[in-house]
Parts: sequence; structure tokens; C-alpha cells
Amino acid sequence: MVKKKRILLADDHTILRTGLRFMLSSQEDLEIIGEASTGTETVKQSEALQPDLILLDLSMPGMGGLDVLPILRRLAPSSKILVLTMHDDKHYMNQALQNGASGYVLKKAADTELITAIRAVLEGEIYIHHSLMRFLLEDLLPVRDSPNPTELWDSLSEREQEVLRLVALGFTSAEVAEKLILSAKTVETYRARGMEKLGLRNRAALVQFALSRGLISAE
Repeated sequence: MVKKKRILLADDHTILRTGLRFMLSSQEDLEIIGEASTGTETVKQSEALQPDLILLDLSMPGMGGLDVLPILRRLAPSSKILVLTMHDDKHYMNQALQNGASGYVLKKAADTELITAIRAVLEGEIYIHHSLMRFLLEDLLPVRDSPNPTELWDSLSEREQEVLRLVALGFTSAEVAEKLILSAKTVETYRARGMEKLGLRNRAALVQFALSRGLISAE
């Protein structure tokens, strides 16, 4: 039996929460264990339930999502936080990430992309909606100085390049394994080895590297 990941929905729109509950509950590996419509309720529910993931709106009555984030990091330190918002805004995104969110998704993507984002964040990834990637590159993650980046990339094996390109495009390790017909463990090995050769620490740095070298497109 699949062990379900426990999710708390925090949004002041009842209709949206109902839709999210219906969509996410249809996934065999996800379950909704609680709902909150204000910042205060979100804090109380998070502390009491200790969910695997908190799906957090930024605009709620009382304390907004940005106010709540530091509190959640303290009271529910093991909970991942994925922001789901209407704010297509650099300031909001940077503040959310700097205060402990593991992802930032726009409400217009509240469909299959949201499920992908949830699973990525639960696996320890940072997930940013593709339309906001330019903000991340401009302000949050300055360009990494790396000697001879082309030579570094060319030093990777073909498999390492394939795996890292797919990871940079936003695919999870499980999805990469399925695409390349490999085991998840093998994908993790290629990924770790390739990242080490490039001197990169996380997926966000990999995305920056791939964009700067023209390996992927920001569009």
C-alpha cells in the first residue's frame, strides 16, 4: 500500500479549496488532512497536524502568507511549504523563497502542473512556475562563476547530460527514470555525479547553468 503524503490546504476561497481537495484526493499518494482559511488557522492547524506539505495562499485575512511563513518554519519545521498564489510578482516570490517556501506556483497552474510541483517539493526539490524563472535568475541566484563551463559540460557522459537536462527542465527523478527507462537509483547516481563534476549544489543552480549555456530555454 502506498503511504500517502499528508497535505494541509490554506486558502480563504472555499470554492478553490473544494476543487483542490477533489483533485488532490484523487491521487493515490496524496491526502488532505486539514483546511485553513486564515493565517491564524494555518498556524494552528500546521502545529497540530504537522503535515508533510502545506499548500499556502499568500492573500488571507489577518496574517498573510508571507507573515505566516517564518512562524510555520518554527512550529512545523519538517513540513514542506508550497505557495499557490495569484501574485505573478518578483517581490512576493523572492520573499516567499527567502522565508522558507520550497516552491512558488501560480493559481492558473492549479491542475496537473500543481501535482507535479507538490511531488517535486515533497522529494526535496525547489519548484518555481516556469513563467517566473526569469525572476529567480535575475535576483535570487546570481550567476555562478565557473571556469570553462563548456568544457565542464563536455566532460559529462552522454547519460549524465541527458539526466541533468531533464532535471533542469523540471522533471523529478522518478519522471526522468521513466523517460530514460532507468531505475530511480541509477538516475540519482547520474545526477549526483554530474552535479559534482559541474560544481553545482542544487537544482536551481543547475537551471541557471543550463539556461546560461543554452541547454534549455526559459520560454
